[in-house]
Amino acid sequence: MKNFLLQFFTWWNGQTLGTRLYTWRMGEKVGTDEFGNTYYRTRGGAKDPALGHERRWVIYNGEAEASKIPPGWYGWMHHRFDTTPAQEDYRPREWEMPHQPNPTGTANAYRPEGSVLRSGERPPATGDYEPWNPAR
Repeated sequence: MKNFLLQFFTWWNGQTLGTRLYTWRMGEKVGTDEFGNTYYRTRGGAKDPALGHERRWVIYNGEAEASKIPPGWYGWMHHRFDTTPAQEDYRPREWEMPHQPNPTGTANAYRPEGSVLRSGERPPATGDYEPWNPAR
């Protein structure tokens, strides 16, 4: 019941009820990535008359965050490749680092020295700051 209510009232927890119905009626599963995201296209690769090409969409595993899409699937989603990474046995180049979603807003976000959100003691002011004074 909780999952049904989440799908009915929220869009950031994966798919909504409308997306579930559209996917069931019009979608064709084409693959899954290493993060558990599932990718779909219009059934049979039918072209959407409004777009001029097939529709492609993703159902995220967990929170809907676009940076969770790895590079190979990103290219397929944006019609740069006609074949999915699952079909072509996509392998990243040797110089590519493993894909990581954007950590902004999470505990893994970058917090520079002196940040209020960084744990530990904030360094004392050095006295080199001089405020602007309009009278000067």
